[in-house]
Amino acid sequence: MTSVYLNDRFMPLADAKVSVLDRGFVFGDGVYEMIPVYSRKPFRLEEHLRRLQGSLDGIRLANPHGVAQWRDLIGQLIALQAFDDQSIYLQITRGTPESGQTPRDHAFPQGVAPTVFMFAQPLVSATDAQKAAGVCAITAPDIRWGRCDIKSISLLANVLARQQAVDAACAETVMLRDGFLSEGAASNIFVVKNGVLLAPPSSNLILTGITYDVVLELAAAHGILHELRAISEAEVRRADELWMTSSTKEIMPIVKLDGAPVGTGAPGPLARQMDALYQDFKRQVMRA
Repeated sequence: MTSVYLNDRFMPLADAKVSVLDRGFVFGDGVYEMIPVYSRKPFRLEEHLRRLQGSLDGIRLANPHGVAQWRDLIGQLIALQAFDDQSIYLQITRGTPESGQTPRDHAFPQGVAPTVFMFAQPLVSATDAQKAAGVCAITAPDIRWGRCDIKSISLLANVLARQQAVDAACAETVMLRDGFLSEGAASNIFVVKNGVLLAPPSSNLILTGITYDVVLELAAAHGILHELRAISEAEVRRADELWMTSSTKEIMPIVKLDGAPVGTGAPGPLARQMDALYQDFKRQVMRA
């Protein structure tokens, strides 16, 4: 039976219970992280924990654990699972109002312990065949709030955007805000034009992923021309290559956008090069 972590205890998933008054349930008042694990070793754990701290700071919620304690708890959770490659989901909410406090009040409750929950599921990465074929995507207006850099559990707009892609039998929705690229519903988006790799810069309007960071590090390390700047919708539609990146998709070429081919309609050379660099980097990190 799958073991999970909830508020200082490891337990079977069936035994994990949270109050219906928890602010994560009532308000979506909380943050989360997703951490890939390869051969029982978490990938870029320090970077994930740093981003978690940034999200907690963004919603004014104290981190319940230090880095060393998080590292230990995540290691224990990984060891309890029957599978080697894992995806760790970590969620922290503002907790449940205590007896005598107003059950539902937008203002922060005082003296309340946060709810901390973690579980693991098998990590299913994109296959070589899927990367060789590429995927299709659609575009949609980015209707989300102004603090997309916070990894908030309030994901309704992302859910709706992702479902639009599913309804169109595509893998992702590429979101556009005021005529410029922001990101995907569950990924970051890169553009290649004339051999130059383009990406929207980190801002309050996008959540830069760990894979996004690795791609830019690899581009810098291997002399791949790249720019961080605003990317217009026209540039997205005229791209030679378009990628979605995430912990599970890694570097996934988008070969069709809104029914029109991207570039040649097949994964491009820079996507193949970056995927090879990424796989080599991942192997090096796991051996360290």
